[in-house]
Amino acid sequence: MATQRPRVLQMGKMPLPALDADLAQEFDTTVLSAQADPQQFLAAHGSEFAYLVTSASIGASASVIQALPALRGISSFGVGFDALDQQSILAQSARVGYTPGVLDDCVADMAFALLLDSARRLAAADRFVRAGLWPTERFGVYTRASGKRLGILGMGRIGRQVARRASGFDMEVAYHNRRPVSDSPHRYMESLQELAQWCDFLVITAAGGDDTRHLVDAQVLDALGPQGFVINVARGSVVDEAALLDALQHQRIAGAGLDVFEDEPRPLPGLLQQDNVVLAPHIASGTQETRRAMADLVLANLRSLIANGQPLQEVPWSQAAAQARAG
Repeated sequence: MATQRPRVLQMGKMPLPALDADLAQEFDTTVLSAQADPQQFLAAHGSEFAYLVTSASIGASASVIQALPALRGISSFGVGFDALDQQSILAQSARVGYTPGVLDDCVADMAFALLLDSARRLAAADRFVRAGLWPTERFGVYTRASGKRLGILGMGRIGRQVARRASGFDMEVAYHNRRPVSDSPHRYMESLQELAQWCDFLVITAAGGDDTRHLVDAQVLDALGPQGFVINVARGSVVDEAALLDALQHQRIAGAGLDVFEDEPRPLPGLLQQDNVVLAPHIASGTQETRRAMADLVLANLRSLIANGQPLQEVPWSQAAAQARAG
């Protein structure tokens, strides 16, 4: 008799289509978003699922988690976990796996791509040439990146890789965290405002969530000043987007490079009219190599949850709660 495959509820389509196929082949998956009435489906069948697969962008709301009384584990595609309802997950003692580490290089690469584009106006230059303006107009003269001061908000895995790349551009690096990183060779700034005042480029690699919501506000942007740039490859919620738009419109900062937004996929309409901001559709980890590595870790975390009750890579608050329960 064939072994019954573990039942898995999948919140929606994964960012890598091959992962959808892999999940369907290895597990008995049901895609919640494909149901005619997802809420009614959860009410009728939610108790049948012990495992949930989602992504950082989709997350899992309190109503979904509460409709899964047998939930034991979640495997999430991505490093962000602010869209997962922490309170309801912890209330059910479910463990949560995610995919850190494997996307650090590509996100750091994207941070520098946005930094260089913001400084040199490469995307604007492309539009200039395509519009046929080169024969009759001069393109502007903008800012060099080499030798400038780079401030990093969030010296974690990705922040470290950004700092490493900065060395190739002879940039001086400083950072702000909740607390200093013991093994970092870079200067620690006690406050974000102090960091913004010091640096030419402020790169945001901090985690999302309530604790970091609108950390980069009008005051921080004013401290950065009219020669400064904001680069965000973290979470849109870390930046007060309305304040950023106002600063860009009134040239209180020089420019910005954004891969993330407060209300994805809908940036503030005013941002679309600004030529001093580079906009990308949340693609920092969007390379074939990285997305495949993330998919593999989603699968490995799910297998480990089913076999051992814990993922290989666990969200910090999930791991802390499990350790507390263990005593």
